[in-house]
Amino acid sequence: MAIDETQSSDATQPDDLESGTLASDFYAAGSSSPEEGSESARPMTPEQEAAMLRAALAEANEEIARQADAVQRGHADLANARRRHDEERLNIQRQANSRLLVGLLPIVDELDLAVNHLESGSTASTADVSDSWAEGVRLIQRKLATFLESQGVARIDCLGEPFNPELHEAVGLAQVGDAASGSIVEVLRQGYRLHDRVVQVAQVVVNQ
Repeated sequence: MAIDETQSSDATQPDDLESGTLASDFYAAGSSSPEEGSESARPMTPEQEAAMLRAALAEANEEIARQADAVQRGHADLANARRRHDEERLNIQRQANSRLLVGLLPIVDELDLAVNHLESGSTASTADVSDSWAEGVRLIQRKLATFLESQGVARIDCLGEPFNPELHEAVGLAQVGDAASGSIVEVLRQGYRLHDRVVQVAQVVVNQ
């Protein structure tokens, strides 16, 4: 009995094949179909690249400006700190010097009294003092006055000046006919300034 080759051949083909469709074409089409929603990457246009570069450049310039401003503020803070340090150091040095100089003023006063006593010659004891010894005392007085002046110490003008309670201390009154009322007619202790600060008021006699 003969077998129908046409029927057996049709039985081996897939059920969903349509008439006239080759199996090789069906499987090839199924394997090569692209996935849904996938897109191939596209290169940027020159305009897009230029826009990105401009944005990056603007951001870099802003960062440079911020860093430059921070550096400038740091330099200003450092300069201010140095100035404050120098001012504090100078004030400390002046205070230390002022204590030393103020401590010397009583010695200067005593030396002035000694020189005035020698120059007055009102006592018999001054006759026994040699000229060389008196000149040595005067030299010490001048050198000490020069040293004080170099350190910013200055005498306060008193004689003949109007009485000023900020500069003078009245320890007596007098009646001098040719002097103005309220003026200083005698200085008992010299007054001094250290730079712009009074460190010792003058003790004076004021005319009534």
